[in-house]
Amino acid sequence: MYGYSQTKHKVFISFYHHDDQQYKNYIDRNLSGNIINKSVMPGEYDPDDSDEYIKRLIREDKISDSSVIVVLVGNNTKNRKHVDWEIYAGLRASINGNAGLIGIMLPSVKKSIAGKYYSDDIPARLADNLVSKYATLYEWDYAIHHFDSIIEEAFQSRISKRNLINNSRPQMKYNR
Repeated sequence: MYGYSQTKHKVFISFYHHDDQQYKNYIDRNLSGNIINKSVMPGEYDPDDSDEYIKRLIREDKISDSSVIVVLVGNNTKNRKHVDWEIYAGLRASINGNAGLIGIMLPSVKKSIAGKYYSDDIPARLADNLVSKYATLYEWDYAIHHFDSIIEEAFQSRISKRNLINNSRPQMKYNR
């Protein structure tokens, strides 16, 4: 595991606002002291704007200079096109390089009898990068107690594991 870094990393948190806002709020209130929060705030973008326009604004204003993408995985996160677009944008090579990628499984997601998560509950692009070993998946309780170290690890991995990025899946066009 990597040691604590004095550098504040620019972190974009991707999640389904309707279902999982309370987890994002917890991070904002309790864990964001050592990060620069690049996330979209409620009401920041007009939902009546076109998908392409919103996608471009998020990519240019938020993700292009983020060093780590954190995906909060709730029950419906896998169905959200914006989450897919945000992961895609973070993995793309940009002027600042690509972002590190981590997933955090929220307590609302059910586990199998064997205590494992179902791969179908994870956004497909995140799952692709878990399989390739570019991304790492954490449970909520572990993540909130080790937040700074998992952010630092993802930041370091964005360079050391860059060759493992799998961003080949077509972008989602619609919510499922």
